[in-house]
Amino acid sequence: MITSEAIGDWNWEVTPNADGIRPVRAAETAVAVWNVLAGNGLAIPVGKTSVSVRSVGDSRDVRVRADGLSLEPDPLSAETALSRAVAEADSLEGDFVFDVRIECPGYWLERGVKHRAEKLFVIRVEAWKKSLLVVTLETYTDAWLTMDTRDREQSELYTENAPRLAAALEGISSLLGIAPTPGDPNRHATPTETGFEDPRIEGPAYDDSWGTFEVPTRSGLLRSGIPASEDEYQEITDHPVRYFTVQRDGQTVGFLWASAGDEAAGYEPRTAAGDRAFEAGSEWLLRLRTAHSCGLNALAALTWAAQNPPRPEIDLIVEKAPQEAPSLDFLEDLSGRY
Repeated sequence: MITSEAIGDWNWEVTPNADGIRPVRAAETAVAVWNVLAGNGLAIPVGKTSVSVRSVGDSRDVRVRADGLSLEPDPLSAETALSRAVAEADSLEGDFVFDVRIECPGYWLERGVKHRAEKLFVIRVEAWKKSLLVVTLETYTDAWLTMDTRDREQSELYTENAPRLAAALEGISSLLGIAPTPGDPNRHATPTETGFEDPRIEGPAYDDSWGTFEVPTRSGLLRSGIPASEDEYQEITDHPVRYFTVQRDGQTVGFLWASAGDEAAGYEPRTAAGDRAFEAGSEWLLRLRTAHSCGLNALAALTWAAQNPPRPEIDLIVEKAPQEAPSLDFLEDLSGRY
């Protein structure tokens, strides 16, 4: 399953020499960690980077901020967006925290088939001038676990993927000269120095943590970008659902659905598609609100919305007629797996 919140994380704290740590070294470290992931088949040469510089004493005092920078093939060569942001940060004098973050698309394997997630890992490097360099690696898939976050055993999947993660963690530790500190146990999994603990031994922290926590989190993310409203359909149903597959620019971003038995309708983001799944979903939810305000029942709203996409120039409904799923849970599961 692919999540919008991290399955687990690892941290490395590097003590600098007497000269301290300049932003350029932090950025070089982030790129070097990315190269370790790429060398183990866990990152591909695209991605998004953000940079910020904030005052140590006041986190609201942000001196440099650059979001959504493309991770170019040689990201720190002259005149790239990242190198310009780093140069601006490097020119500052004072006691600041430099923060660089890379969202890493990559592939996880299932029976030899590659499946792409737009945010397989996130690398974050913070440089506290003359005091500390903190490297954090987060992962957003349960492909490294013996049981997935819906409590299903996945031994073959684990065998295909876990060694790649272990090799990457070892490579990063070799690069930094220090072993990782695994992040705290969370509601999904327990990180270790080489990957994750086996949930078959102690049992998972929560039953169906993906369904219990991830589904509400995704719903919150979808609605965070649109105004609150009572003019909408129910969010959940116990009935079978009918749905359309939604694509943008040729990529499946989610599923527009309506209940076959009551007045529930909504949109399930395909988490592997990353931020664009949620951006598209917010717009489709607004389209459903329009249908609701016109008095359409849920199934009629599904058909109407499919015929009137929010962005006709880039939105595509794949099917000519809606497909049927036995439950909303089935569709949620589909949207989180691939």
